[in-house]
Amino acid sequence: MSAEFFTFRLGAGELLSLPDAGVRVWGLGSEPLRLAAGSTYWALITGGPVRCALGEERFTLGGACYVVASEAGLLEGGSGMVIQLEGYRGLRQLGGPLESTGRLRYVDGCSDTLLVCPPRLGEPCLNHLHLPAGTDQSFHTHDTLRLGVIARGAGECRTAAGSTPLTAGLGWWIPAGLRHAFRTAQSPLDVFAWHPDSDFGPTDGDHPMINRTLLSGS
Repeated sequence: MSAEFFTFRLGAGELLSLPDAGVRVWGLGSEPLRLAAGSTYWALITGGPVRCALGEERFTLGGACYVVASEAGLLEGGSGMVIQLEGYRGLRQLGGPLESTGRLRYVDGCSDTLLVCPPRLGEPCLNHLHLPAGTDQSFHTHDTLRLGVIARGAGECRTAAGSTPLTAGLGWWIPAGLRHAFRTAQSPLDVFAWHPDSDFGPTDGDHPMINRTLLSGS
């Protein structure tokens, strides 16, 4: 597969395979998606309702919501993108819908919310990237791949090969090291962005529980 900015329409079944990264990407749609044990799945929902069955629990999520699952289960109905990372055990989490902007400052007037924090330093994370209308982002790179889906709005991604239009419901993949920039015009753009790793997160010797535990002498 070309090391370029890559987009794909969502639909039921497998959409993308990145074997070197241990990653597969699936689409939600008319057929139920079965989640296998031994992987973690991040479901990024673009349209609901999506019915989730994880263990003995059943729940329903709407558009611009997300769920992380690391046990066998089933996702049925709605639309969206599901990222599978083989051999990794994440924490079950669910949330959304996305807020109107991010909580943290990002480059060129953009903002970001860390939706799913890495349970340990170096593990995967999920972000909500918000680009206001009229954003002309600086060209930049990432040292690992990025995967995600356009949750709301419209814009474009620019690379040396040209510009790719971005619209709600479009999946995308940025290979590691690709020089790129996002741009918006009249509409803001809200993006689910998944990172396979992180330089941020707790360790056994550095986390709030242990940092805030003050041992007194006997």
